[in-house]
Amino acid sequence: MKRLVTLAAIILAACGVLYYSSNKLDQAQGITGENTLNLYNWGDYIDPELITKFEEETGYVVSYETFDSNEAMYTKISQGGTAYDLAVPSEYMIERMIEEDMLIELDHSKIEGMEHLDPDLLDMAFDPGNQYSMPYFWGTLGIVYNIKFIEEGSIEHWDDLWKPEFQDNLMLIDGAREVIGLSLNSLGYSVNSKNDAELAEAAEKLDTLTPNVKAVVADEIKMYMIQEESSIAVTFSGEVADMMWENEDLQYVIPPEGSNLWFDNFVIPKTAQNTEAAYAFISFMLDPENAAQNAEYVGYSTPNLSALDIMPAEITEDEQFYPSKDTMEHLEVYENLGQEYIGIYNDYFLKFKMHRN
Repeated sequence: MKRLVTLAAIILAACGVLYYSSNKLDQAQGITGENTLNLYNWGDYIDPELITKFEEETGYVVSYETFDSNEAMYTKISQGGTAYDLAVPSEYMIERMIEEDMLIELDHSKIEGMEHLDPDLLDMAFDPGNQYSMPYFWGTLGIVYNIKFIEEGSIEHWDDLWKPEFQDNLMLIDGAREVIGLSLNSLGYSVNSKNDAELAEAAEKLDTLTPNVKAVVADEIKMYMIQEESSIAVTFSGEVADMMWENEDLQYVIPPEGSNLWFDNFVIPKTAQNTEAAYAFISFMLDPENAAQNAEYVGYSTPNLSALDIMPAEITEDEQFYPSKDTMEHLEVYENLGQEYIGIYNDYFLKFKMHRN
């Protein structure tokens, strides 16, 4: 259950900052003090009770602000208006921020609990040796469908999205990398393709999907699928976990021909004012009990092996959210494609959305 926020939280939220604290109004002045951790994270992406626990155990006050896209997060940090001590970007954006010298190289001696992390989810190409980031959550992109309306087991591949019976029924996540990527995968190509012919072919194939597309949206997919206003959608595994909590008829599939393996990691921006608080929070979240509590609350997959040992087996043994090694071998992490190809992906995606209108 979500904790009620204080009056200070409501006031600060109105100013664009969500302020979690078990402390009262007389401590609101700590937001700019040395006892404050300024945390920048995705919305609804942490159990608020853990923030309260962190404050009580450490004496820090947490100022919590949210973003809804990597690009929005990048823009705000690069402009330097707010000195965030800790942020949670995704893998391709971490790579970009490293290249642009925006992040502090982590001192691993100040981080407790790294031994709990799954070694298979460390040392990724976007951050070799985890010099600049620590895993927070991970997951996949796939297809969710309702077995009340679609025969169970009949959805396996990306190409199934093109079936004529799904006319005006398919929901797609509003992301260029995701939508262009699924079309690339359906053709046997990489989600990181920089081959102009492959990209043109993927865009052309997407155009033939438009009769099936009901909407290209973000968080609204949850509502549509829970309330059964659509029977099939493409979205992220963690979002599906939330949906399945509300509607037991939903199933999730990761197409075997390939999909996206994504990571959201902690980073410390160079503009940070309180790195000690940042290290303290990373260590706090690596504690297996805290990681387990957070994973059960948020619904996304934890990289913390020790946390898995204390979580319910019905969660940790569910291959929809903790895929087998065979499935993992067919997944790709998004790479930073550079401005030229990011622009190309965005242009194709925009044309696709315009075409369906």
